[in-house]
Amino acid sequence: MKLLLIEDDAILADGLMHTLRNSGYKMTCAGSGKAVEQLLLAQDFDLILLDLGLPDMDGLTLLRSIRRRKLPIPILILTARDGINDRIEGIEQGADDYLSKPFELRELEARIQGLIRRCYGGFASTIALGGLVLDTQQHQVLAEGQILPLSARELGLLEILLLQAGKVVSKDRLAQRLAQDDEALSDNAIEIYVHRLRKRIESCGVSIRTVRGLGYLIEAADAT
Repeated sequence: MKLLLIEDDAILADGLMHTLRNSGYKMTCAGSGKAVEQLLLAQDFDLILLDLGLPDMDGLTLLRSIRRRKLPIPILILTARDGINDRIEGIEQGADDYLSKPFELRELEARIQGLIRRCYGGFASTIALGGLVLDTQQHQVLAEGQILPLSARELGLLEILLLQAGKVVSKDRLAQRLAQDDEALSDNAIEIYVHRLRKRIESCGVSIRTVRGLGYLIEAADAT
């Protein structure tokens, strides 16, 4: 899962980035509204953690801007504004959840997991397809009950496809999700990872189908 942390407190941001990376999330951080707008034009994210106290704009203004783009990204507000009216306004402006500072890291991770399950997995902590099971809490995929050994990019690719099972995911979106440190992935690289992944899961009752000109989708093998 690829998360965008919007936080201008460098010490807090560093601590959150470290903790969430250790929990298996791929993290990007932005310290201003302007930086966020540039990132959203260039990359896709699975979830946004938004601090309201930004140096160049109010966080609620940024929240409204994100929602006007009609991006289907769950947003969790992290802020010291803990009044009931602040929480209500945040939800009304488009946030999916609200966590007041200071907070326990365990609660933050639980809120993140809750949003992921609600927005991508229908409230389930696991997503099953054929003989594969994606554990959204442990960030691992099981094949017939056993952990499927995959490289980081193979796991990332399979996770993205399973979260969108039955839906086409474009090559551009896969490239953005799997890129590391602004390293661009070519169409050929994506094709190579898909080819490798197909071989790894061919006995699991699922298939990755190429939709020419659009991208890839994963589905139960008997659906093809």
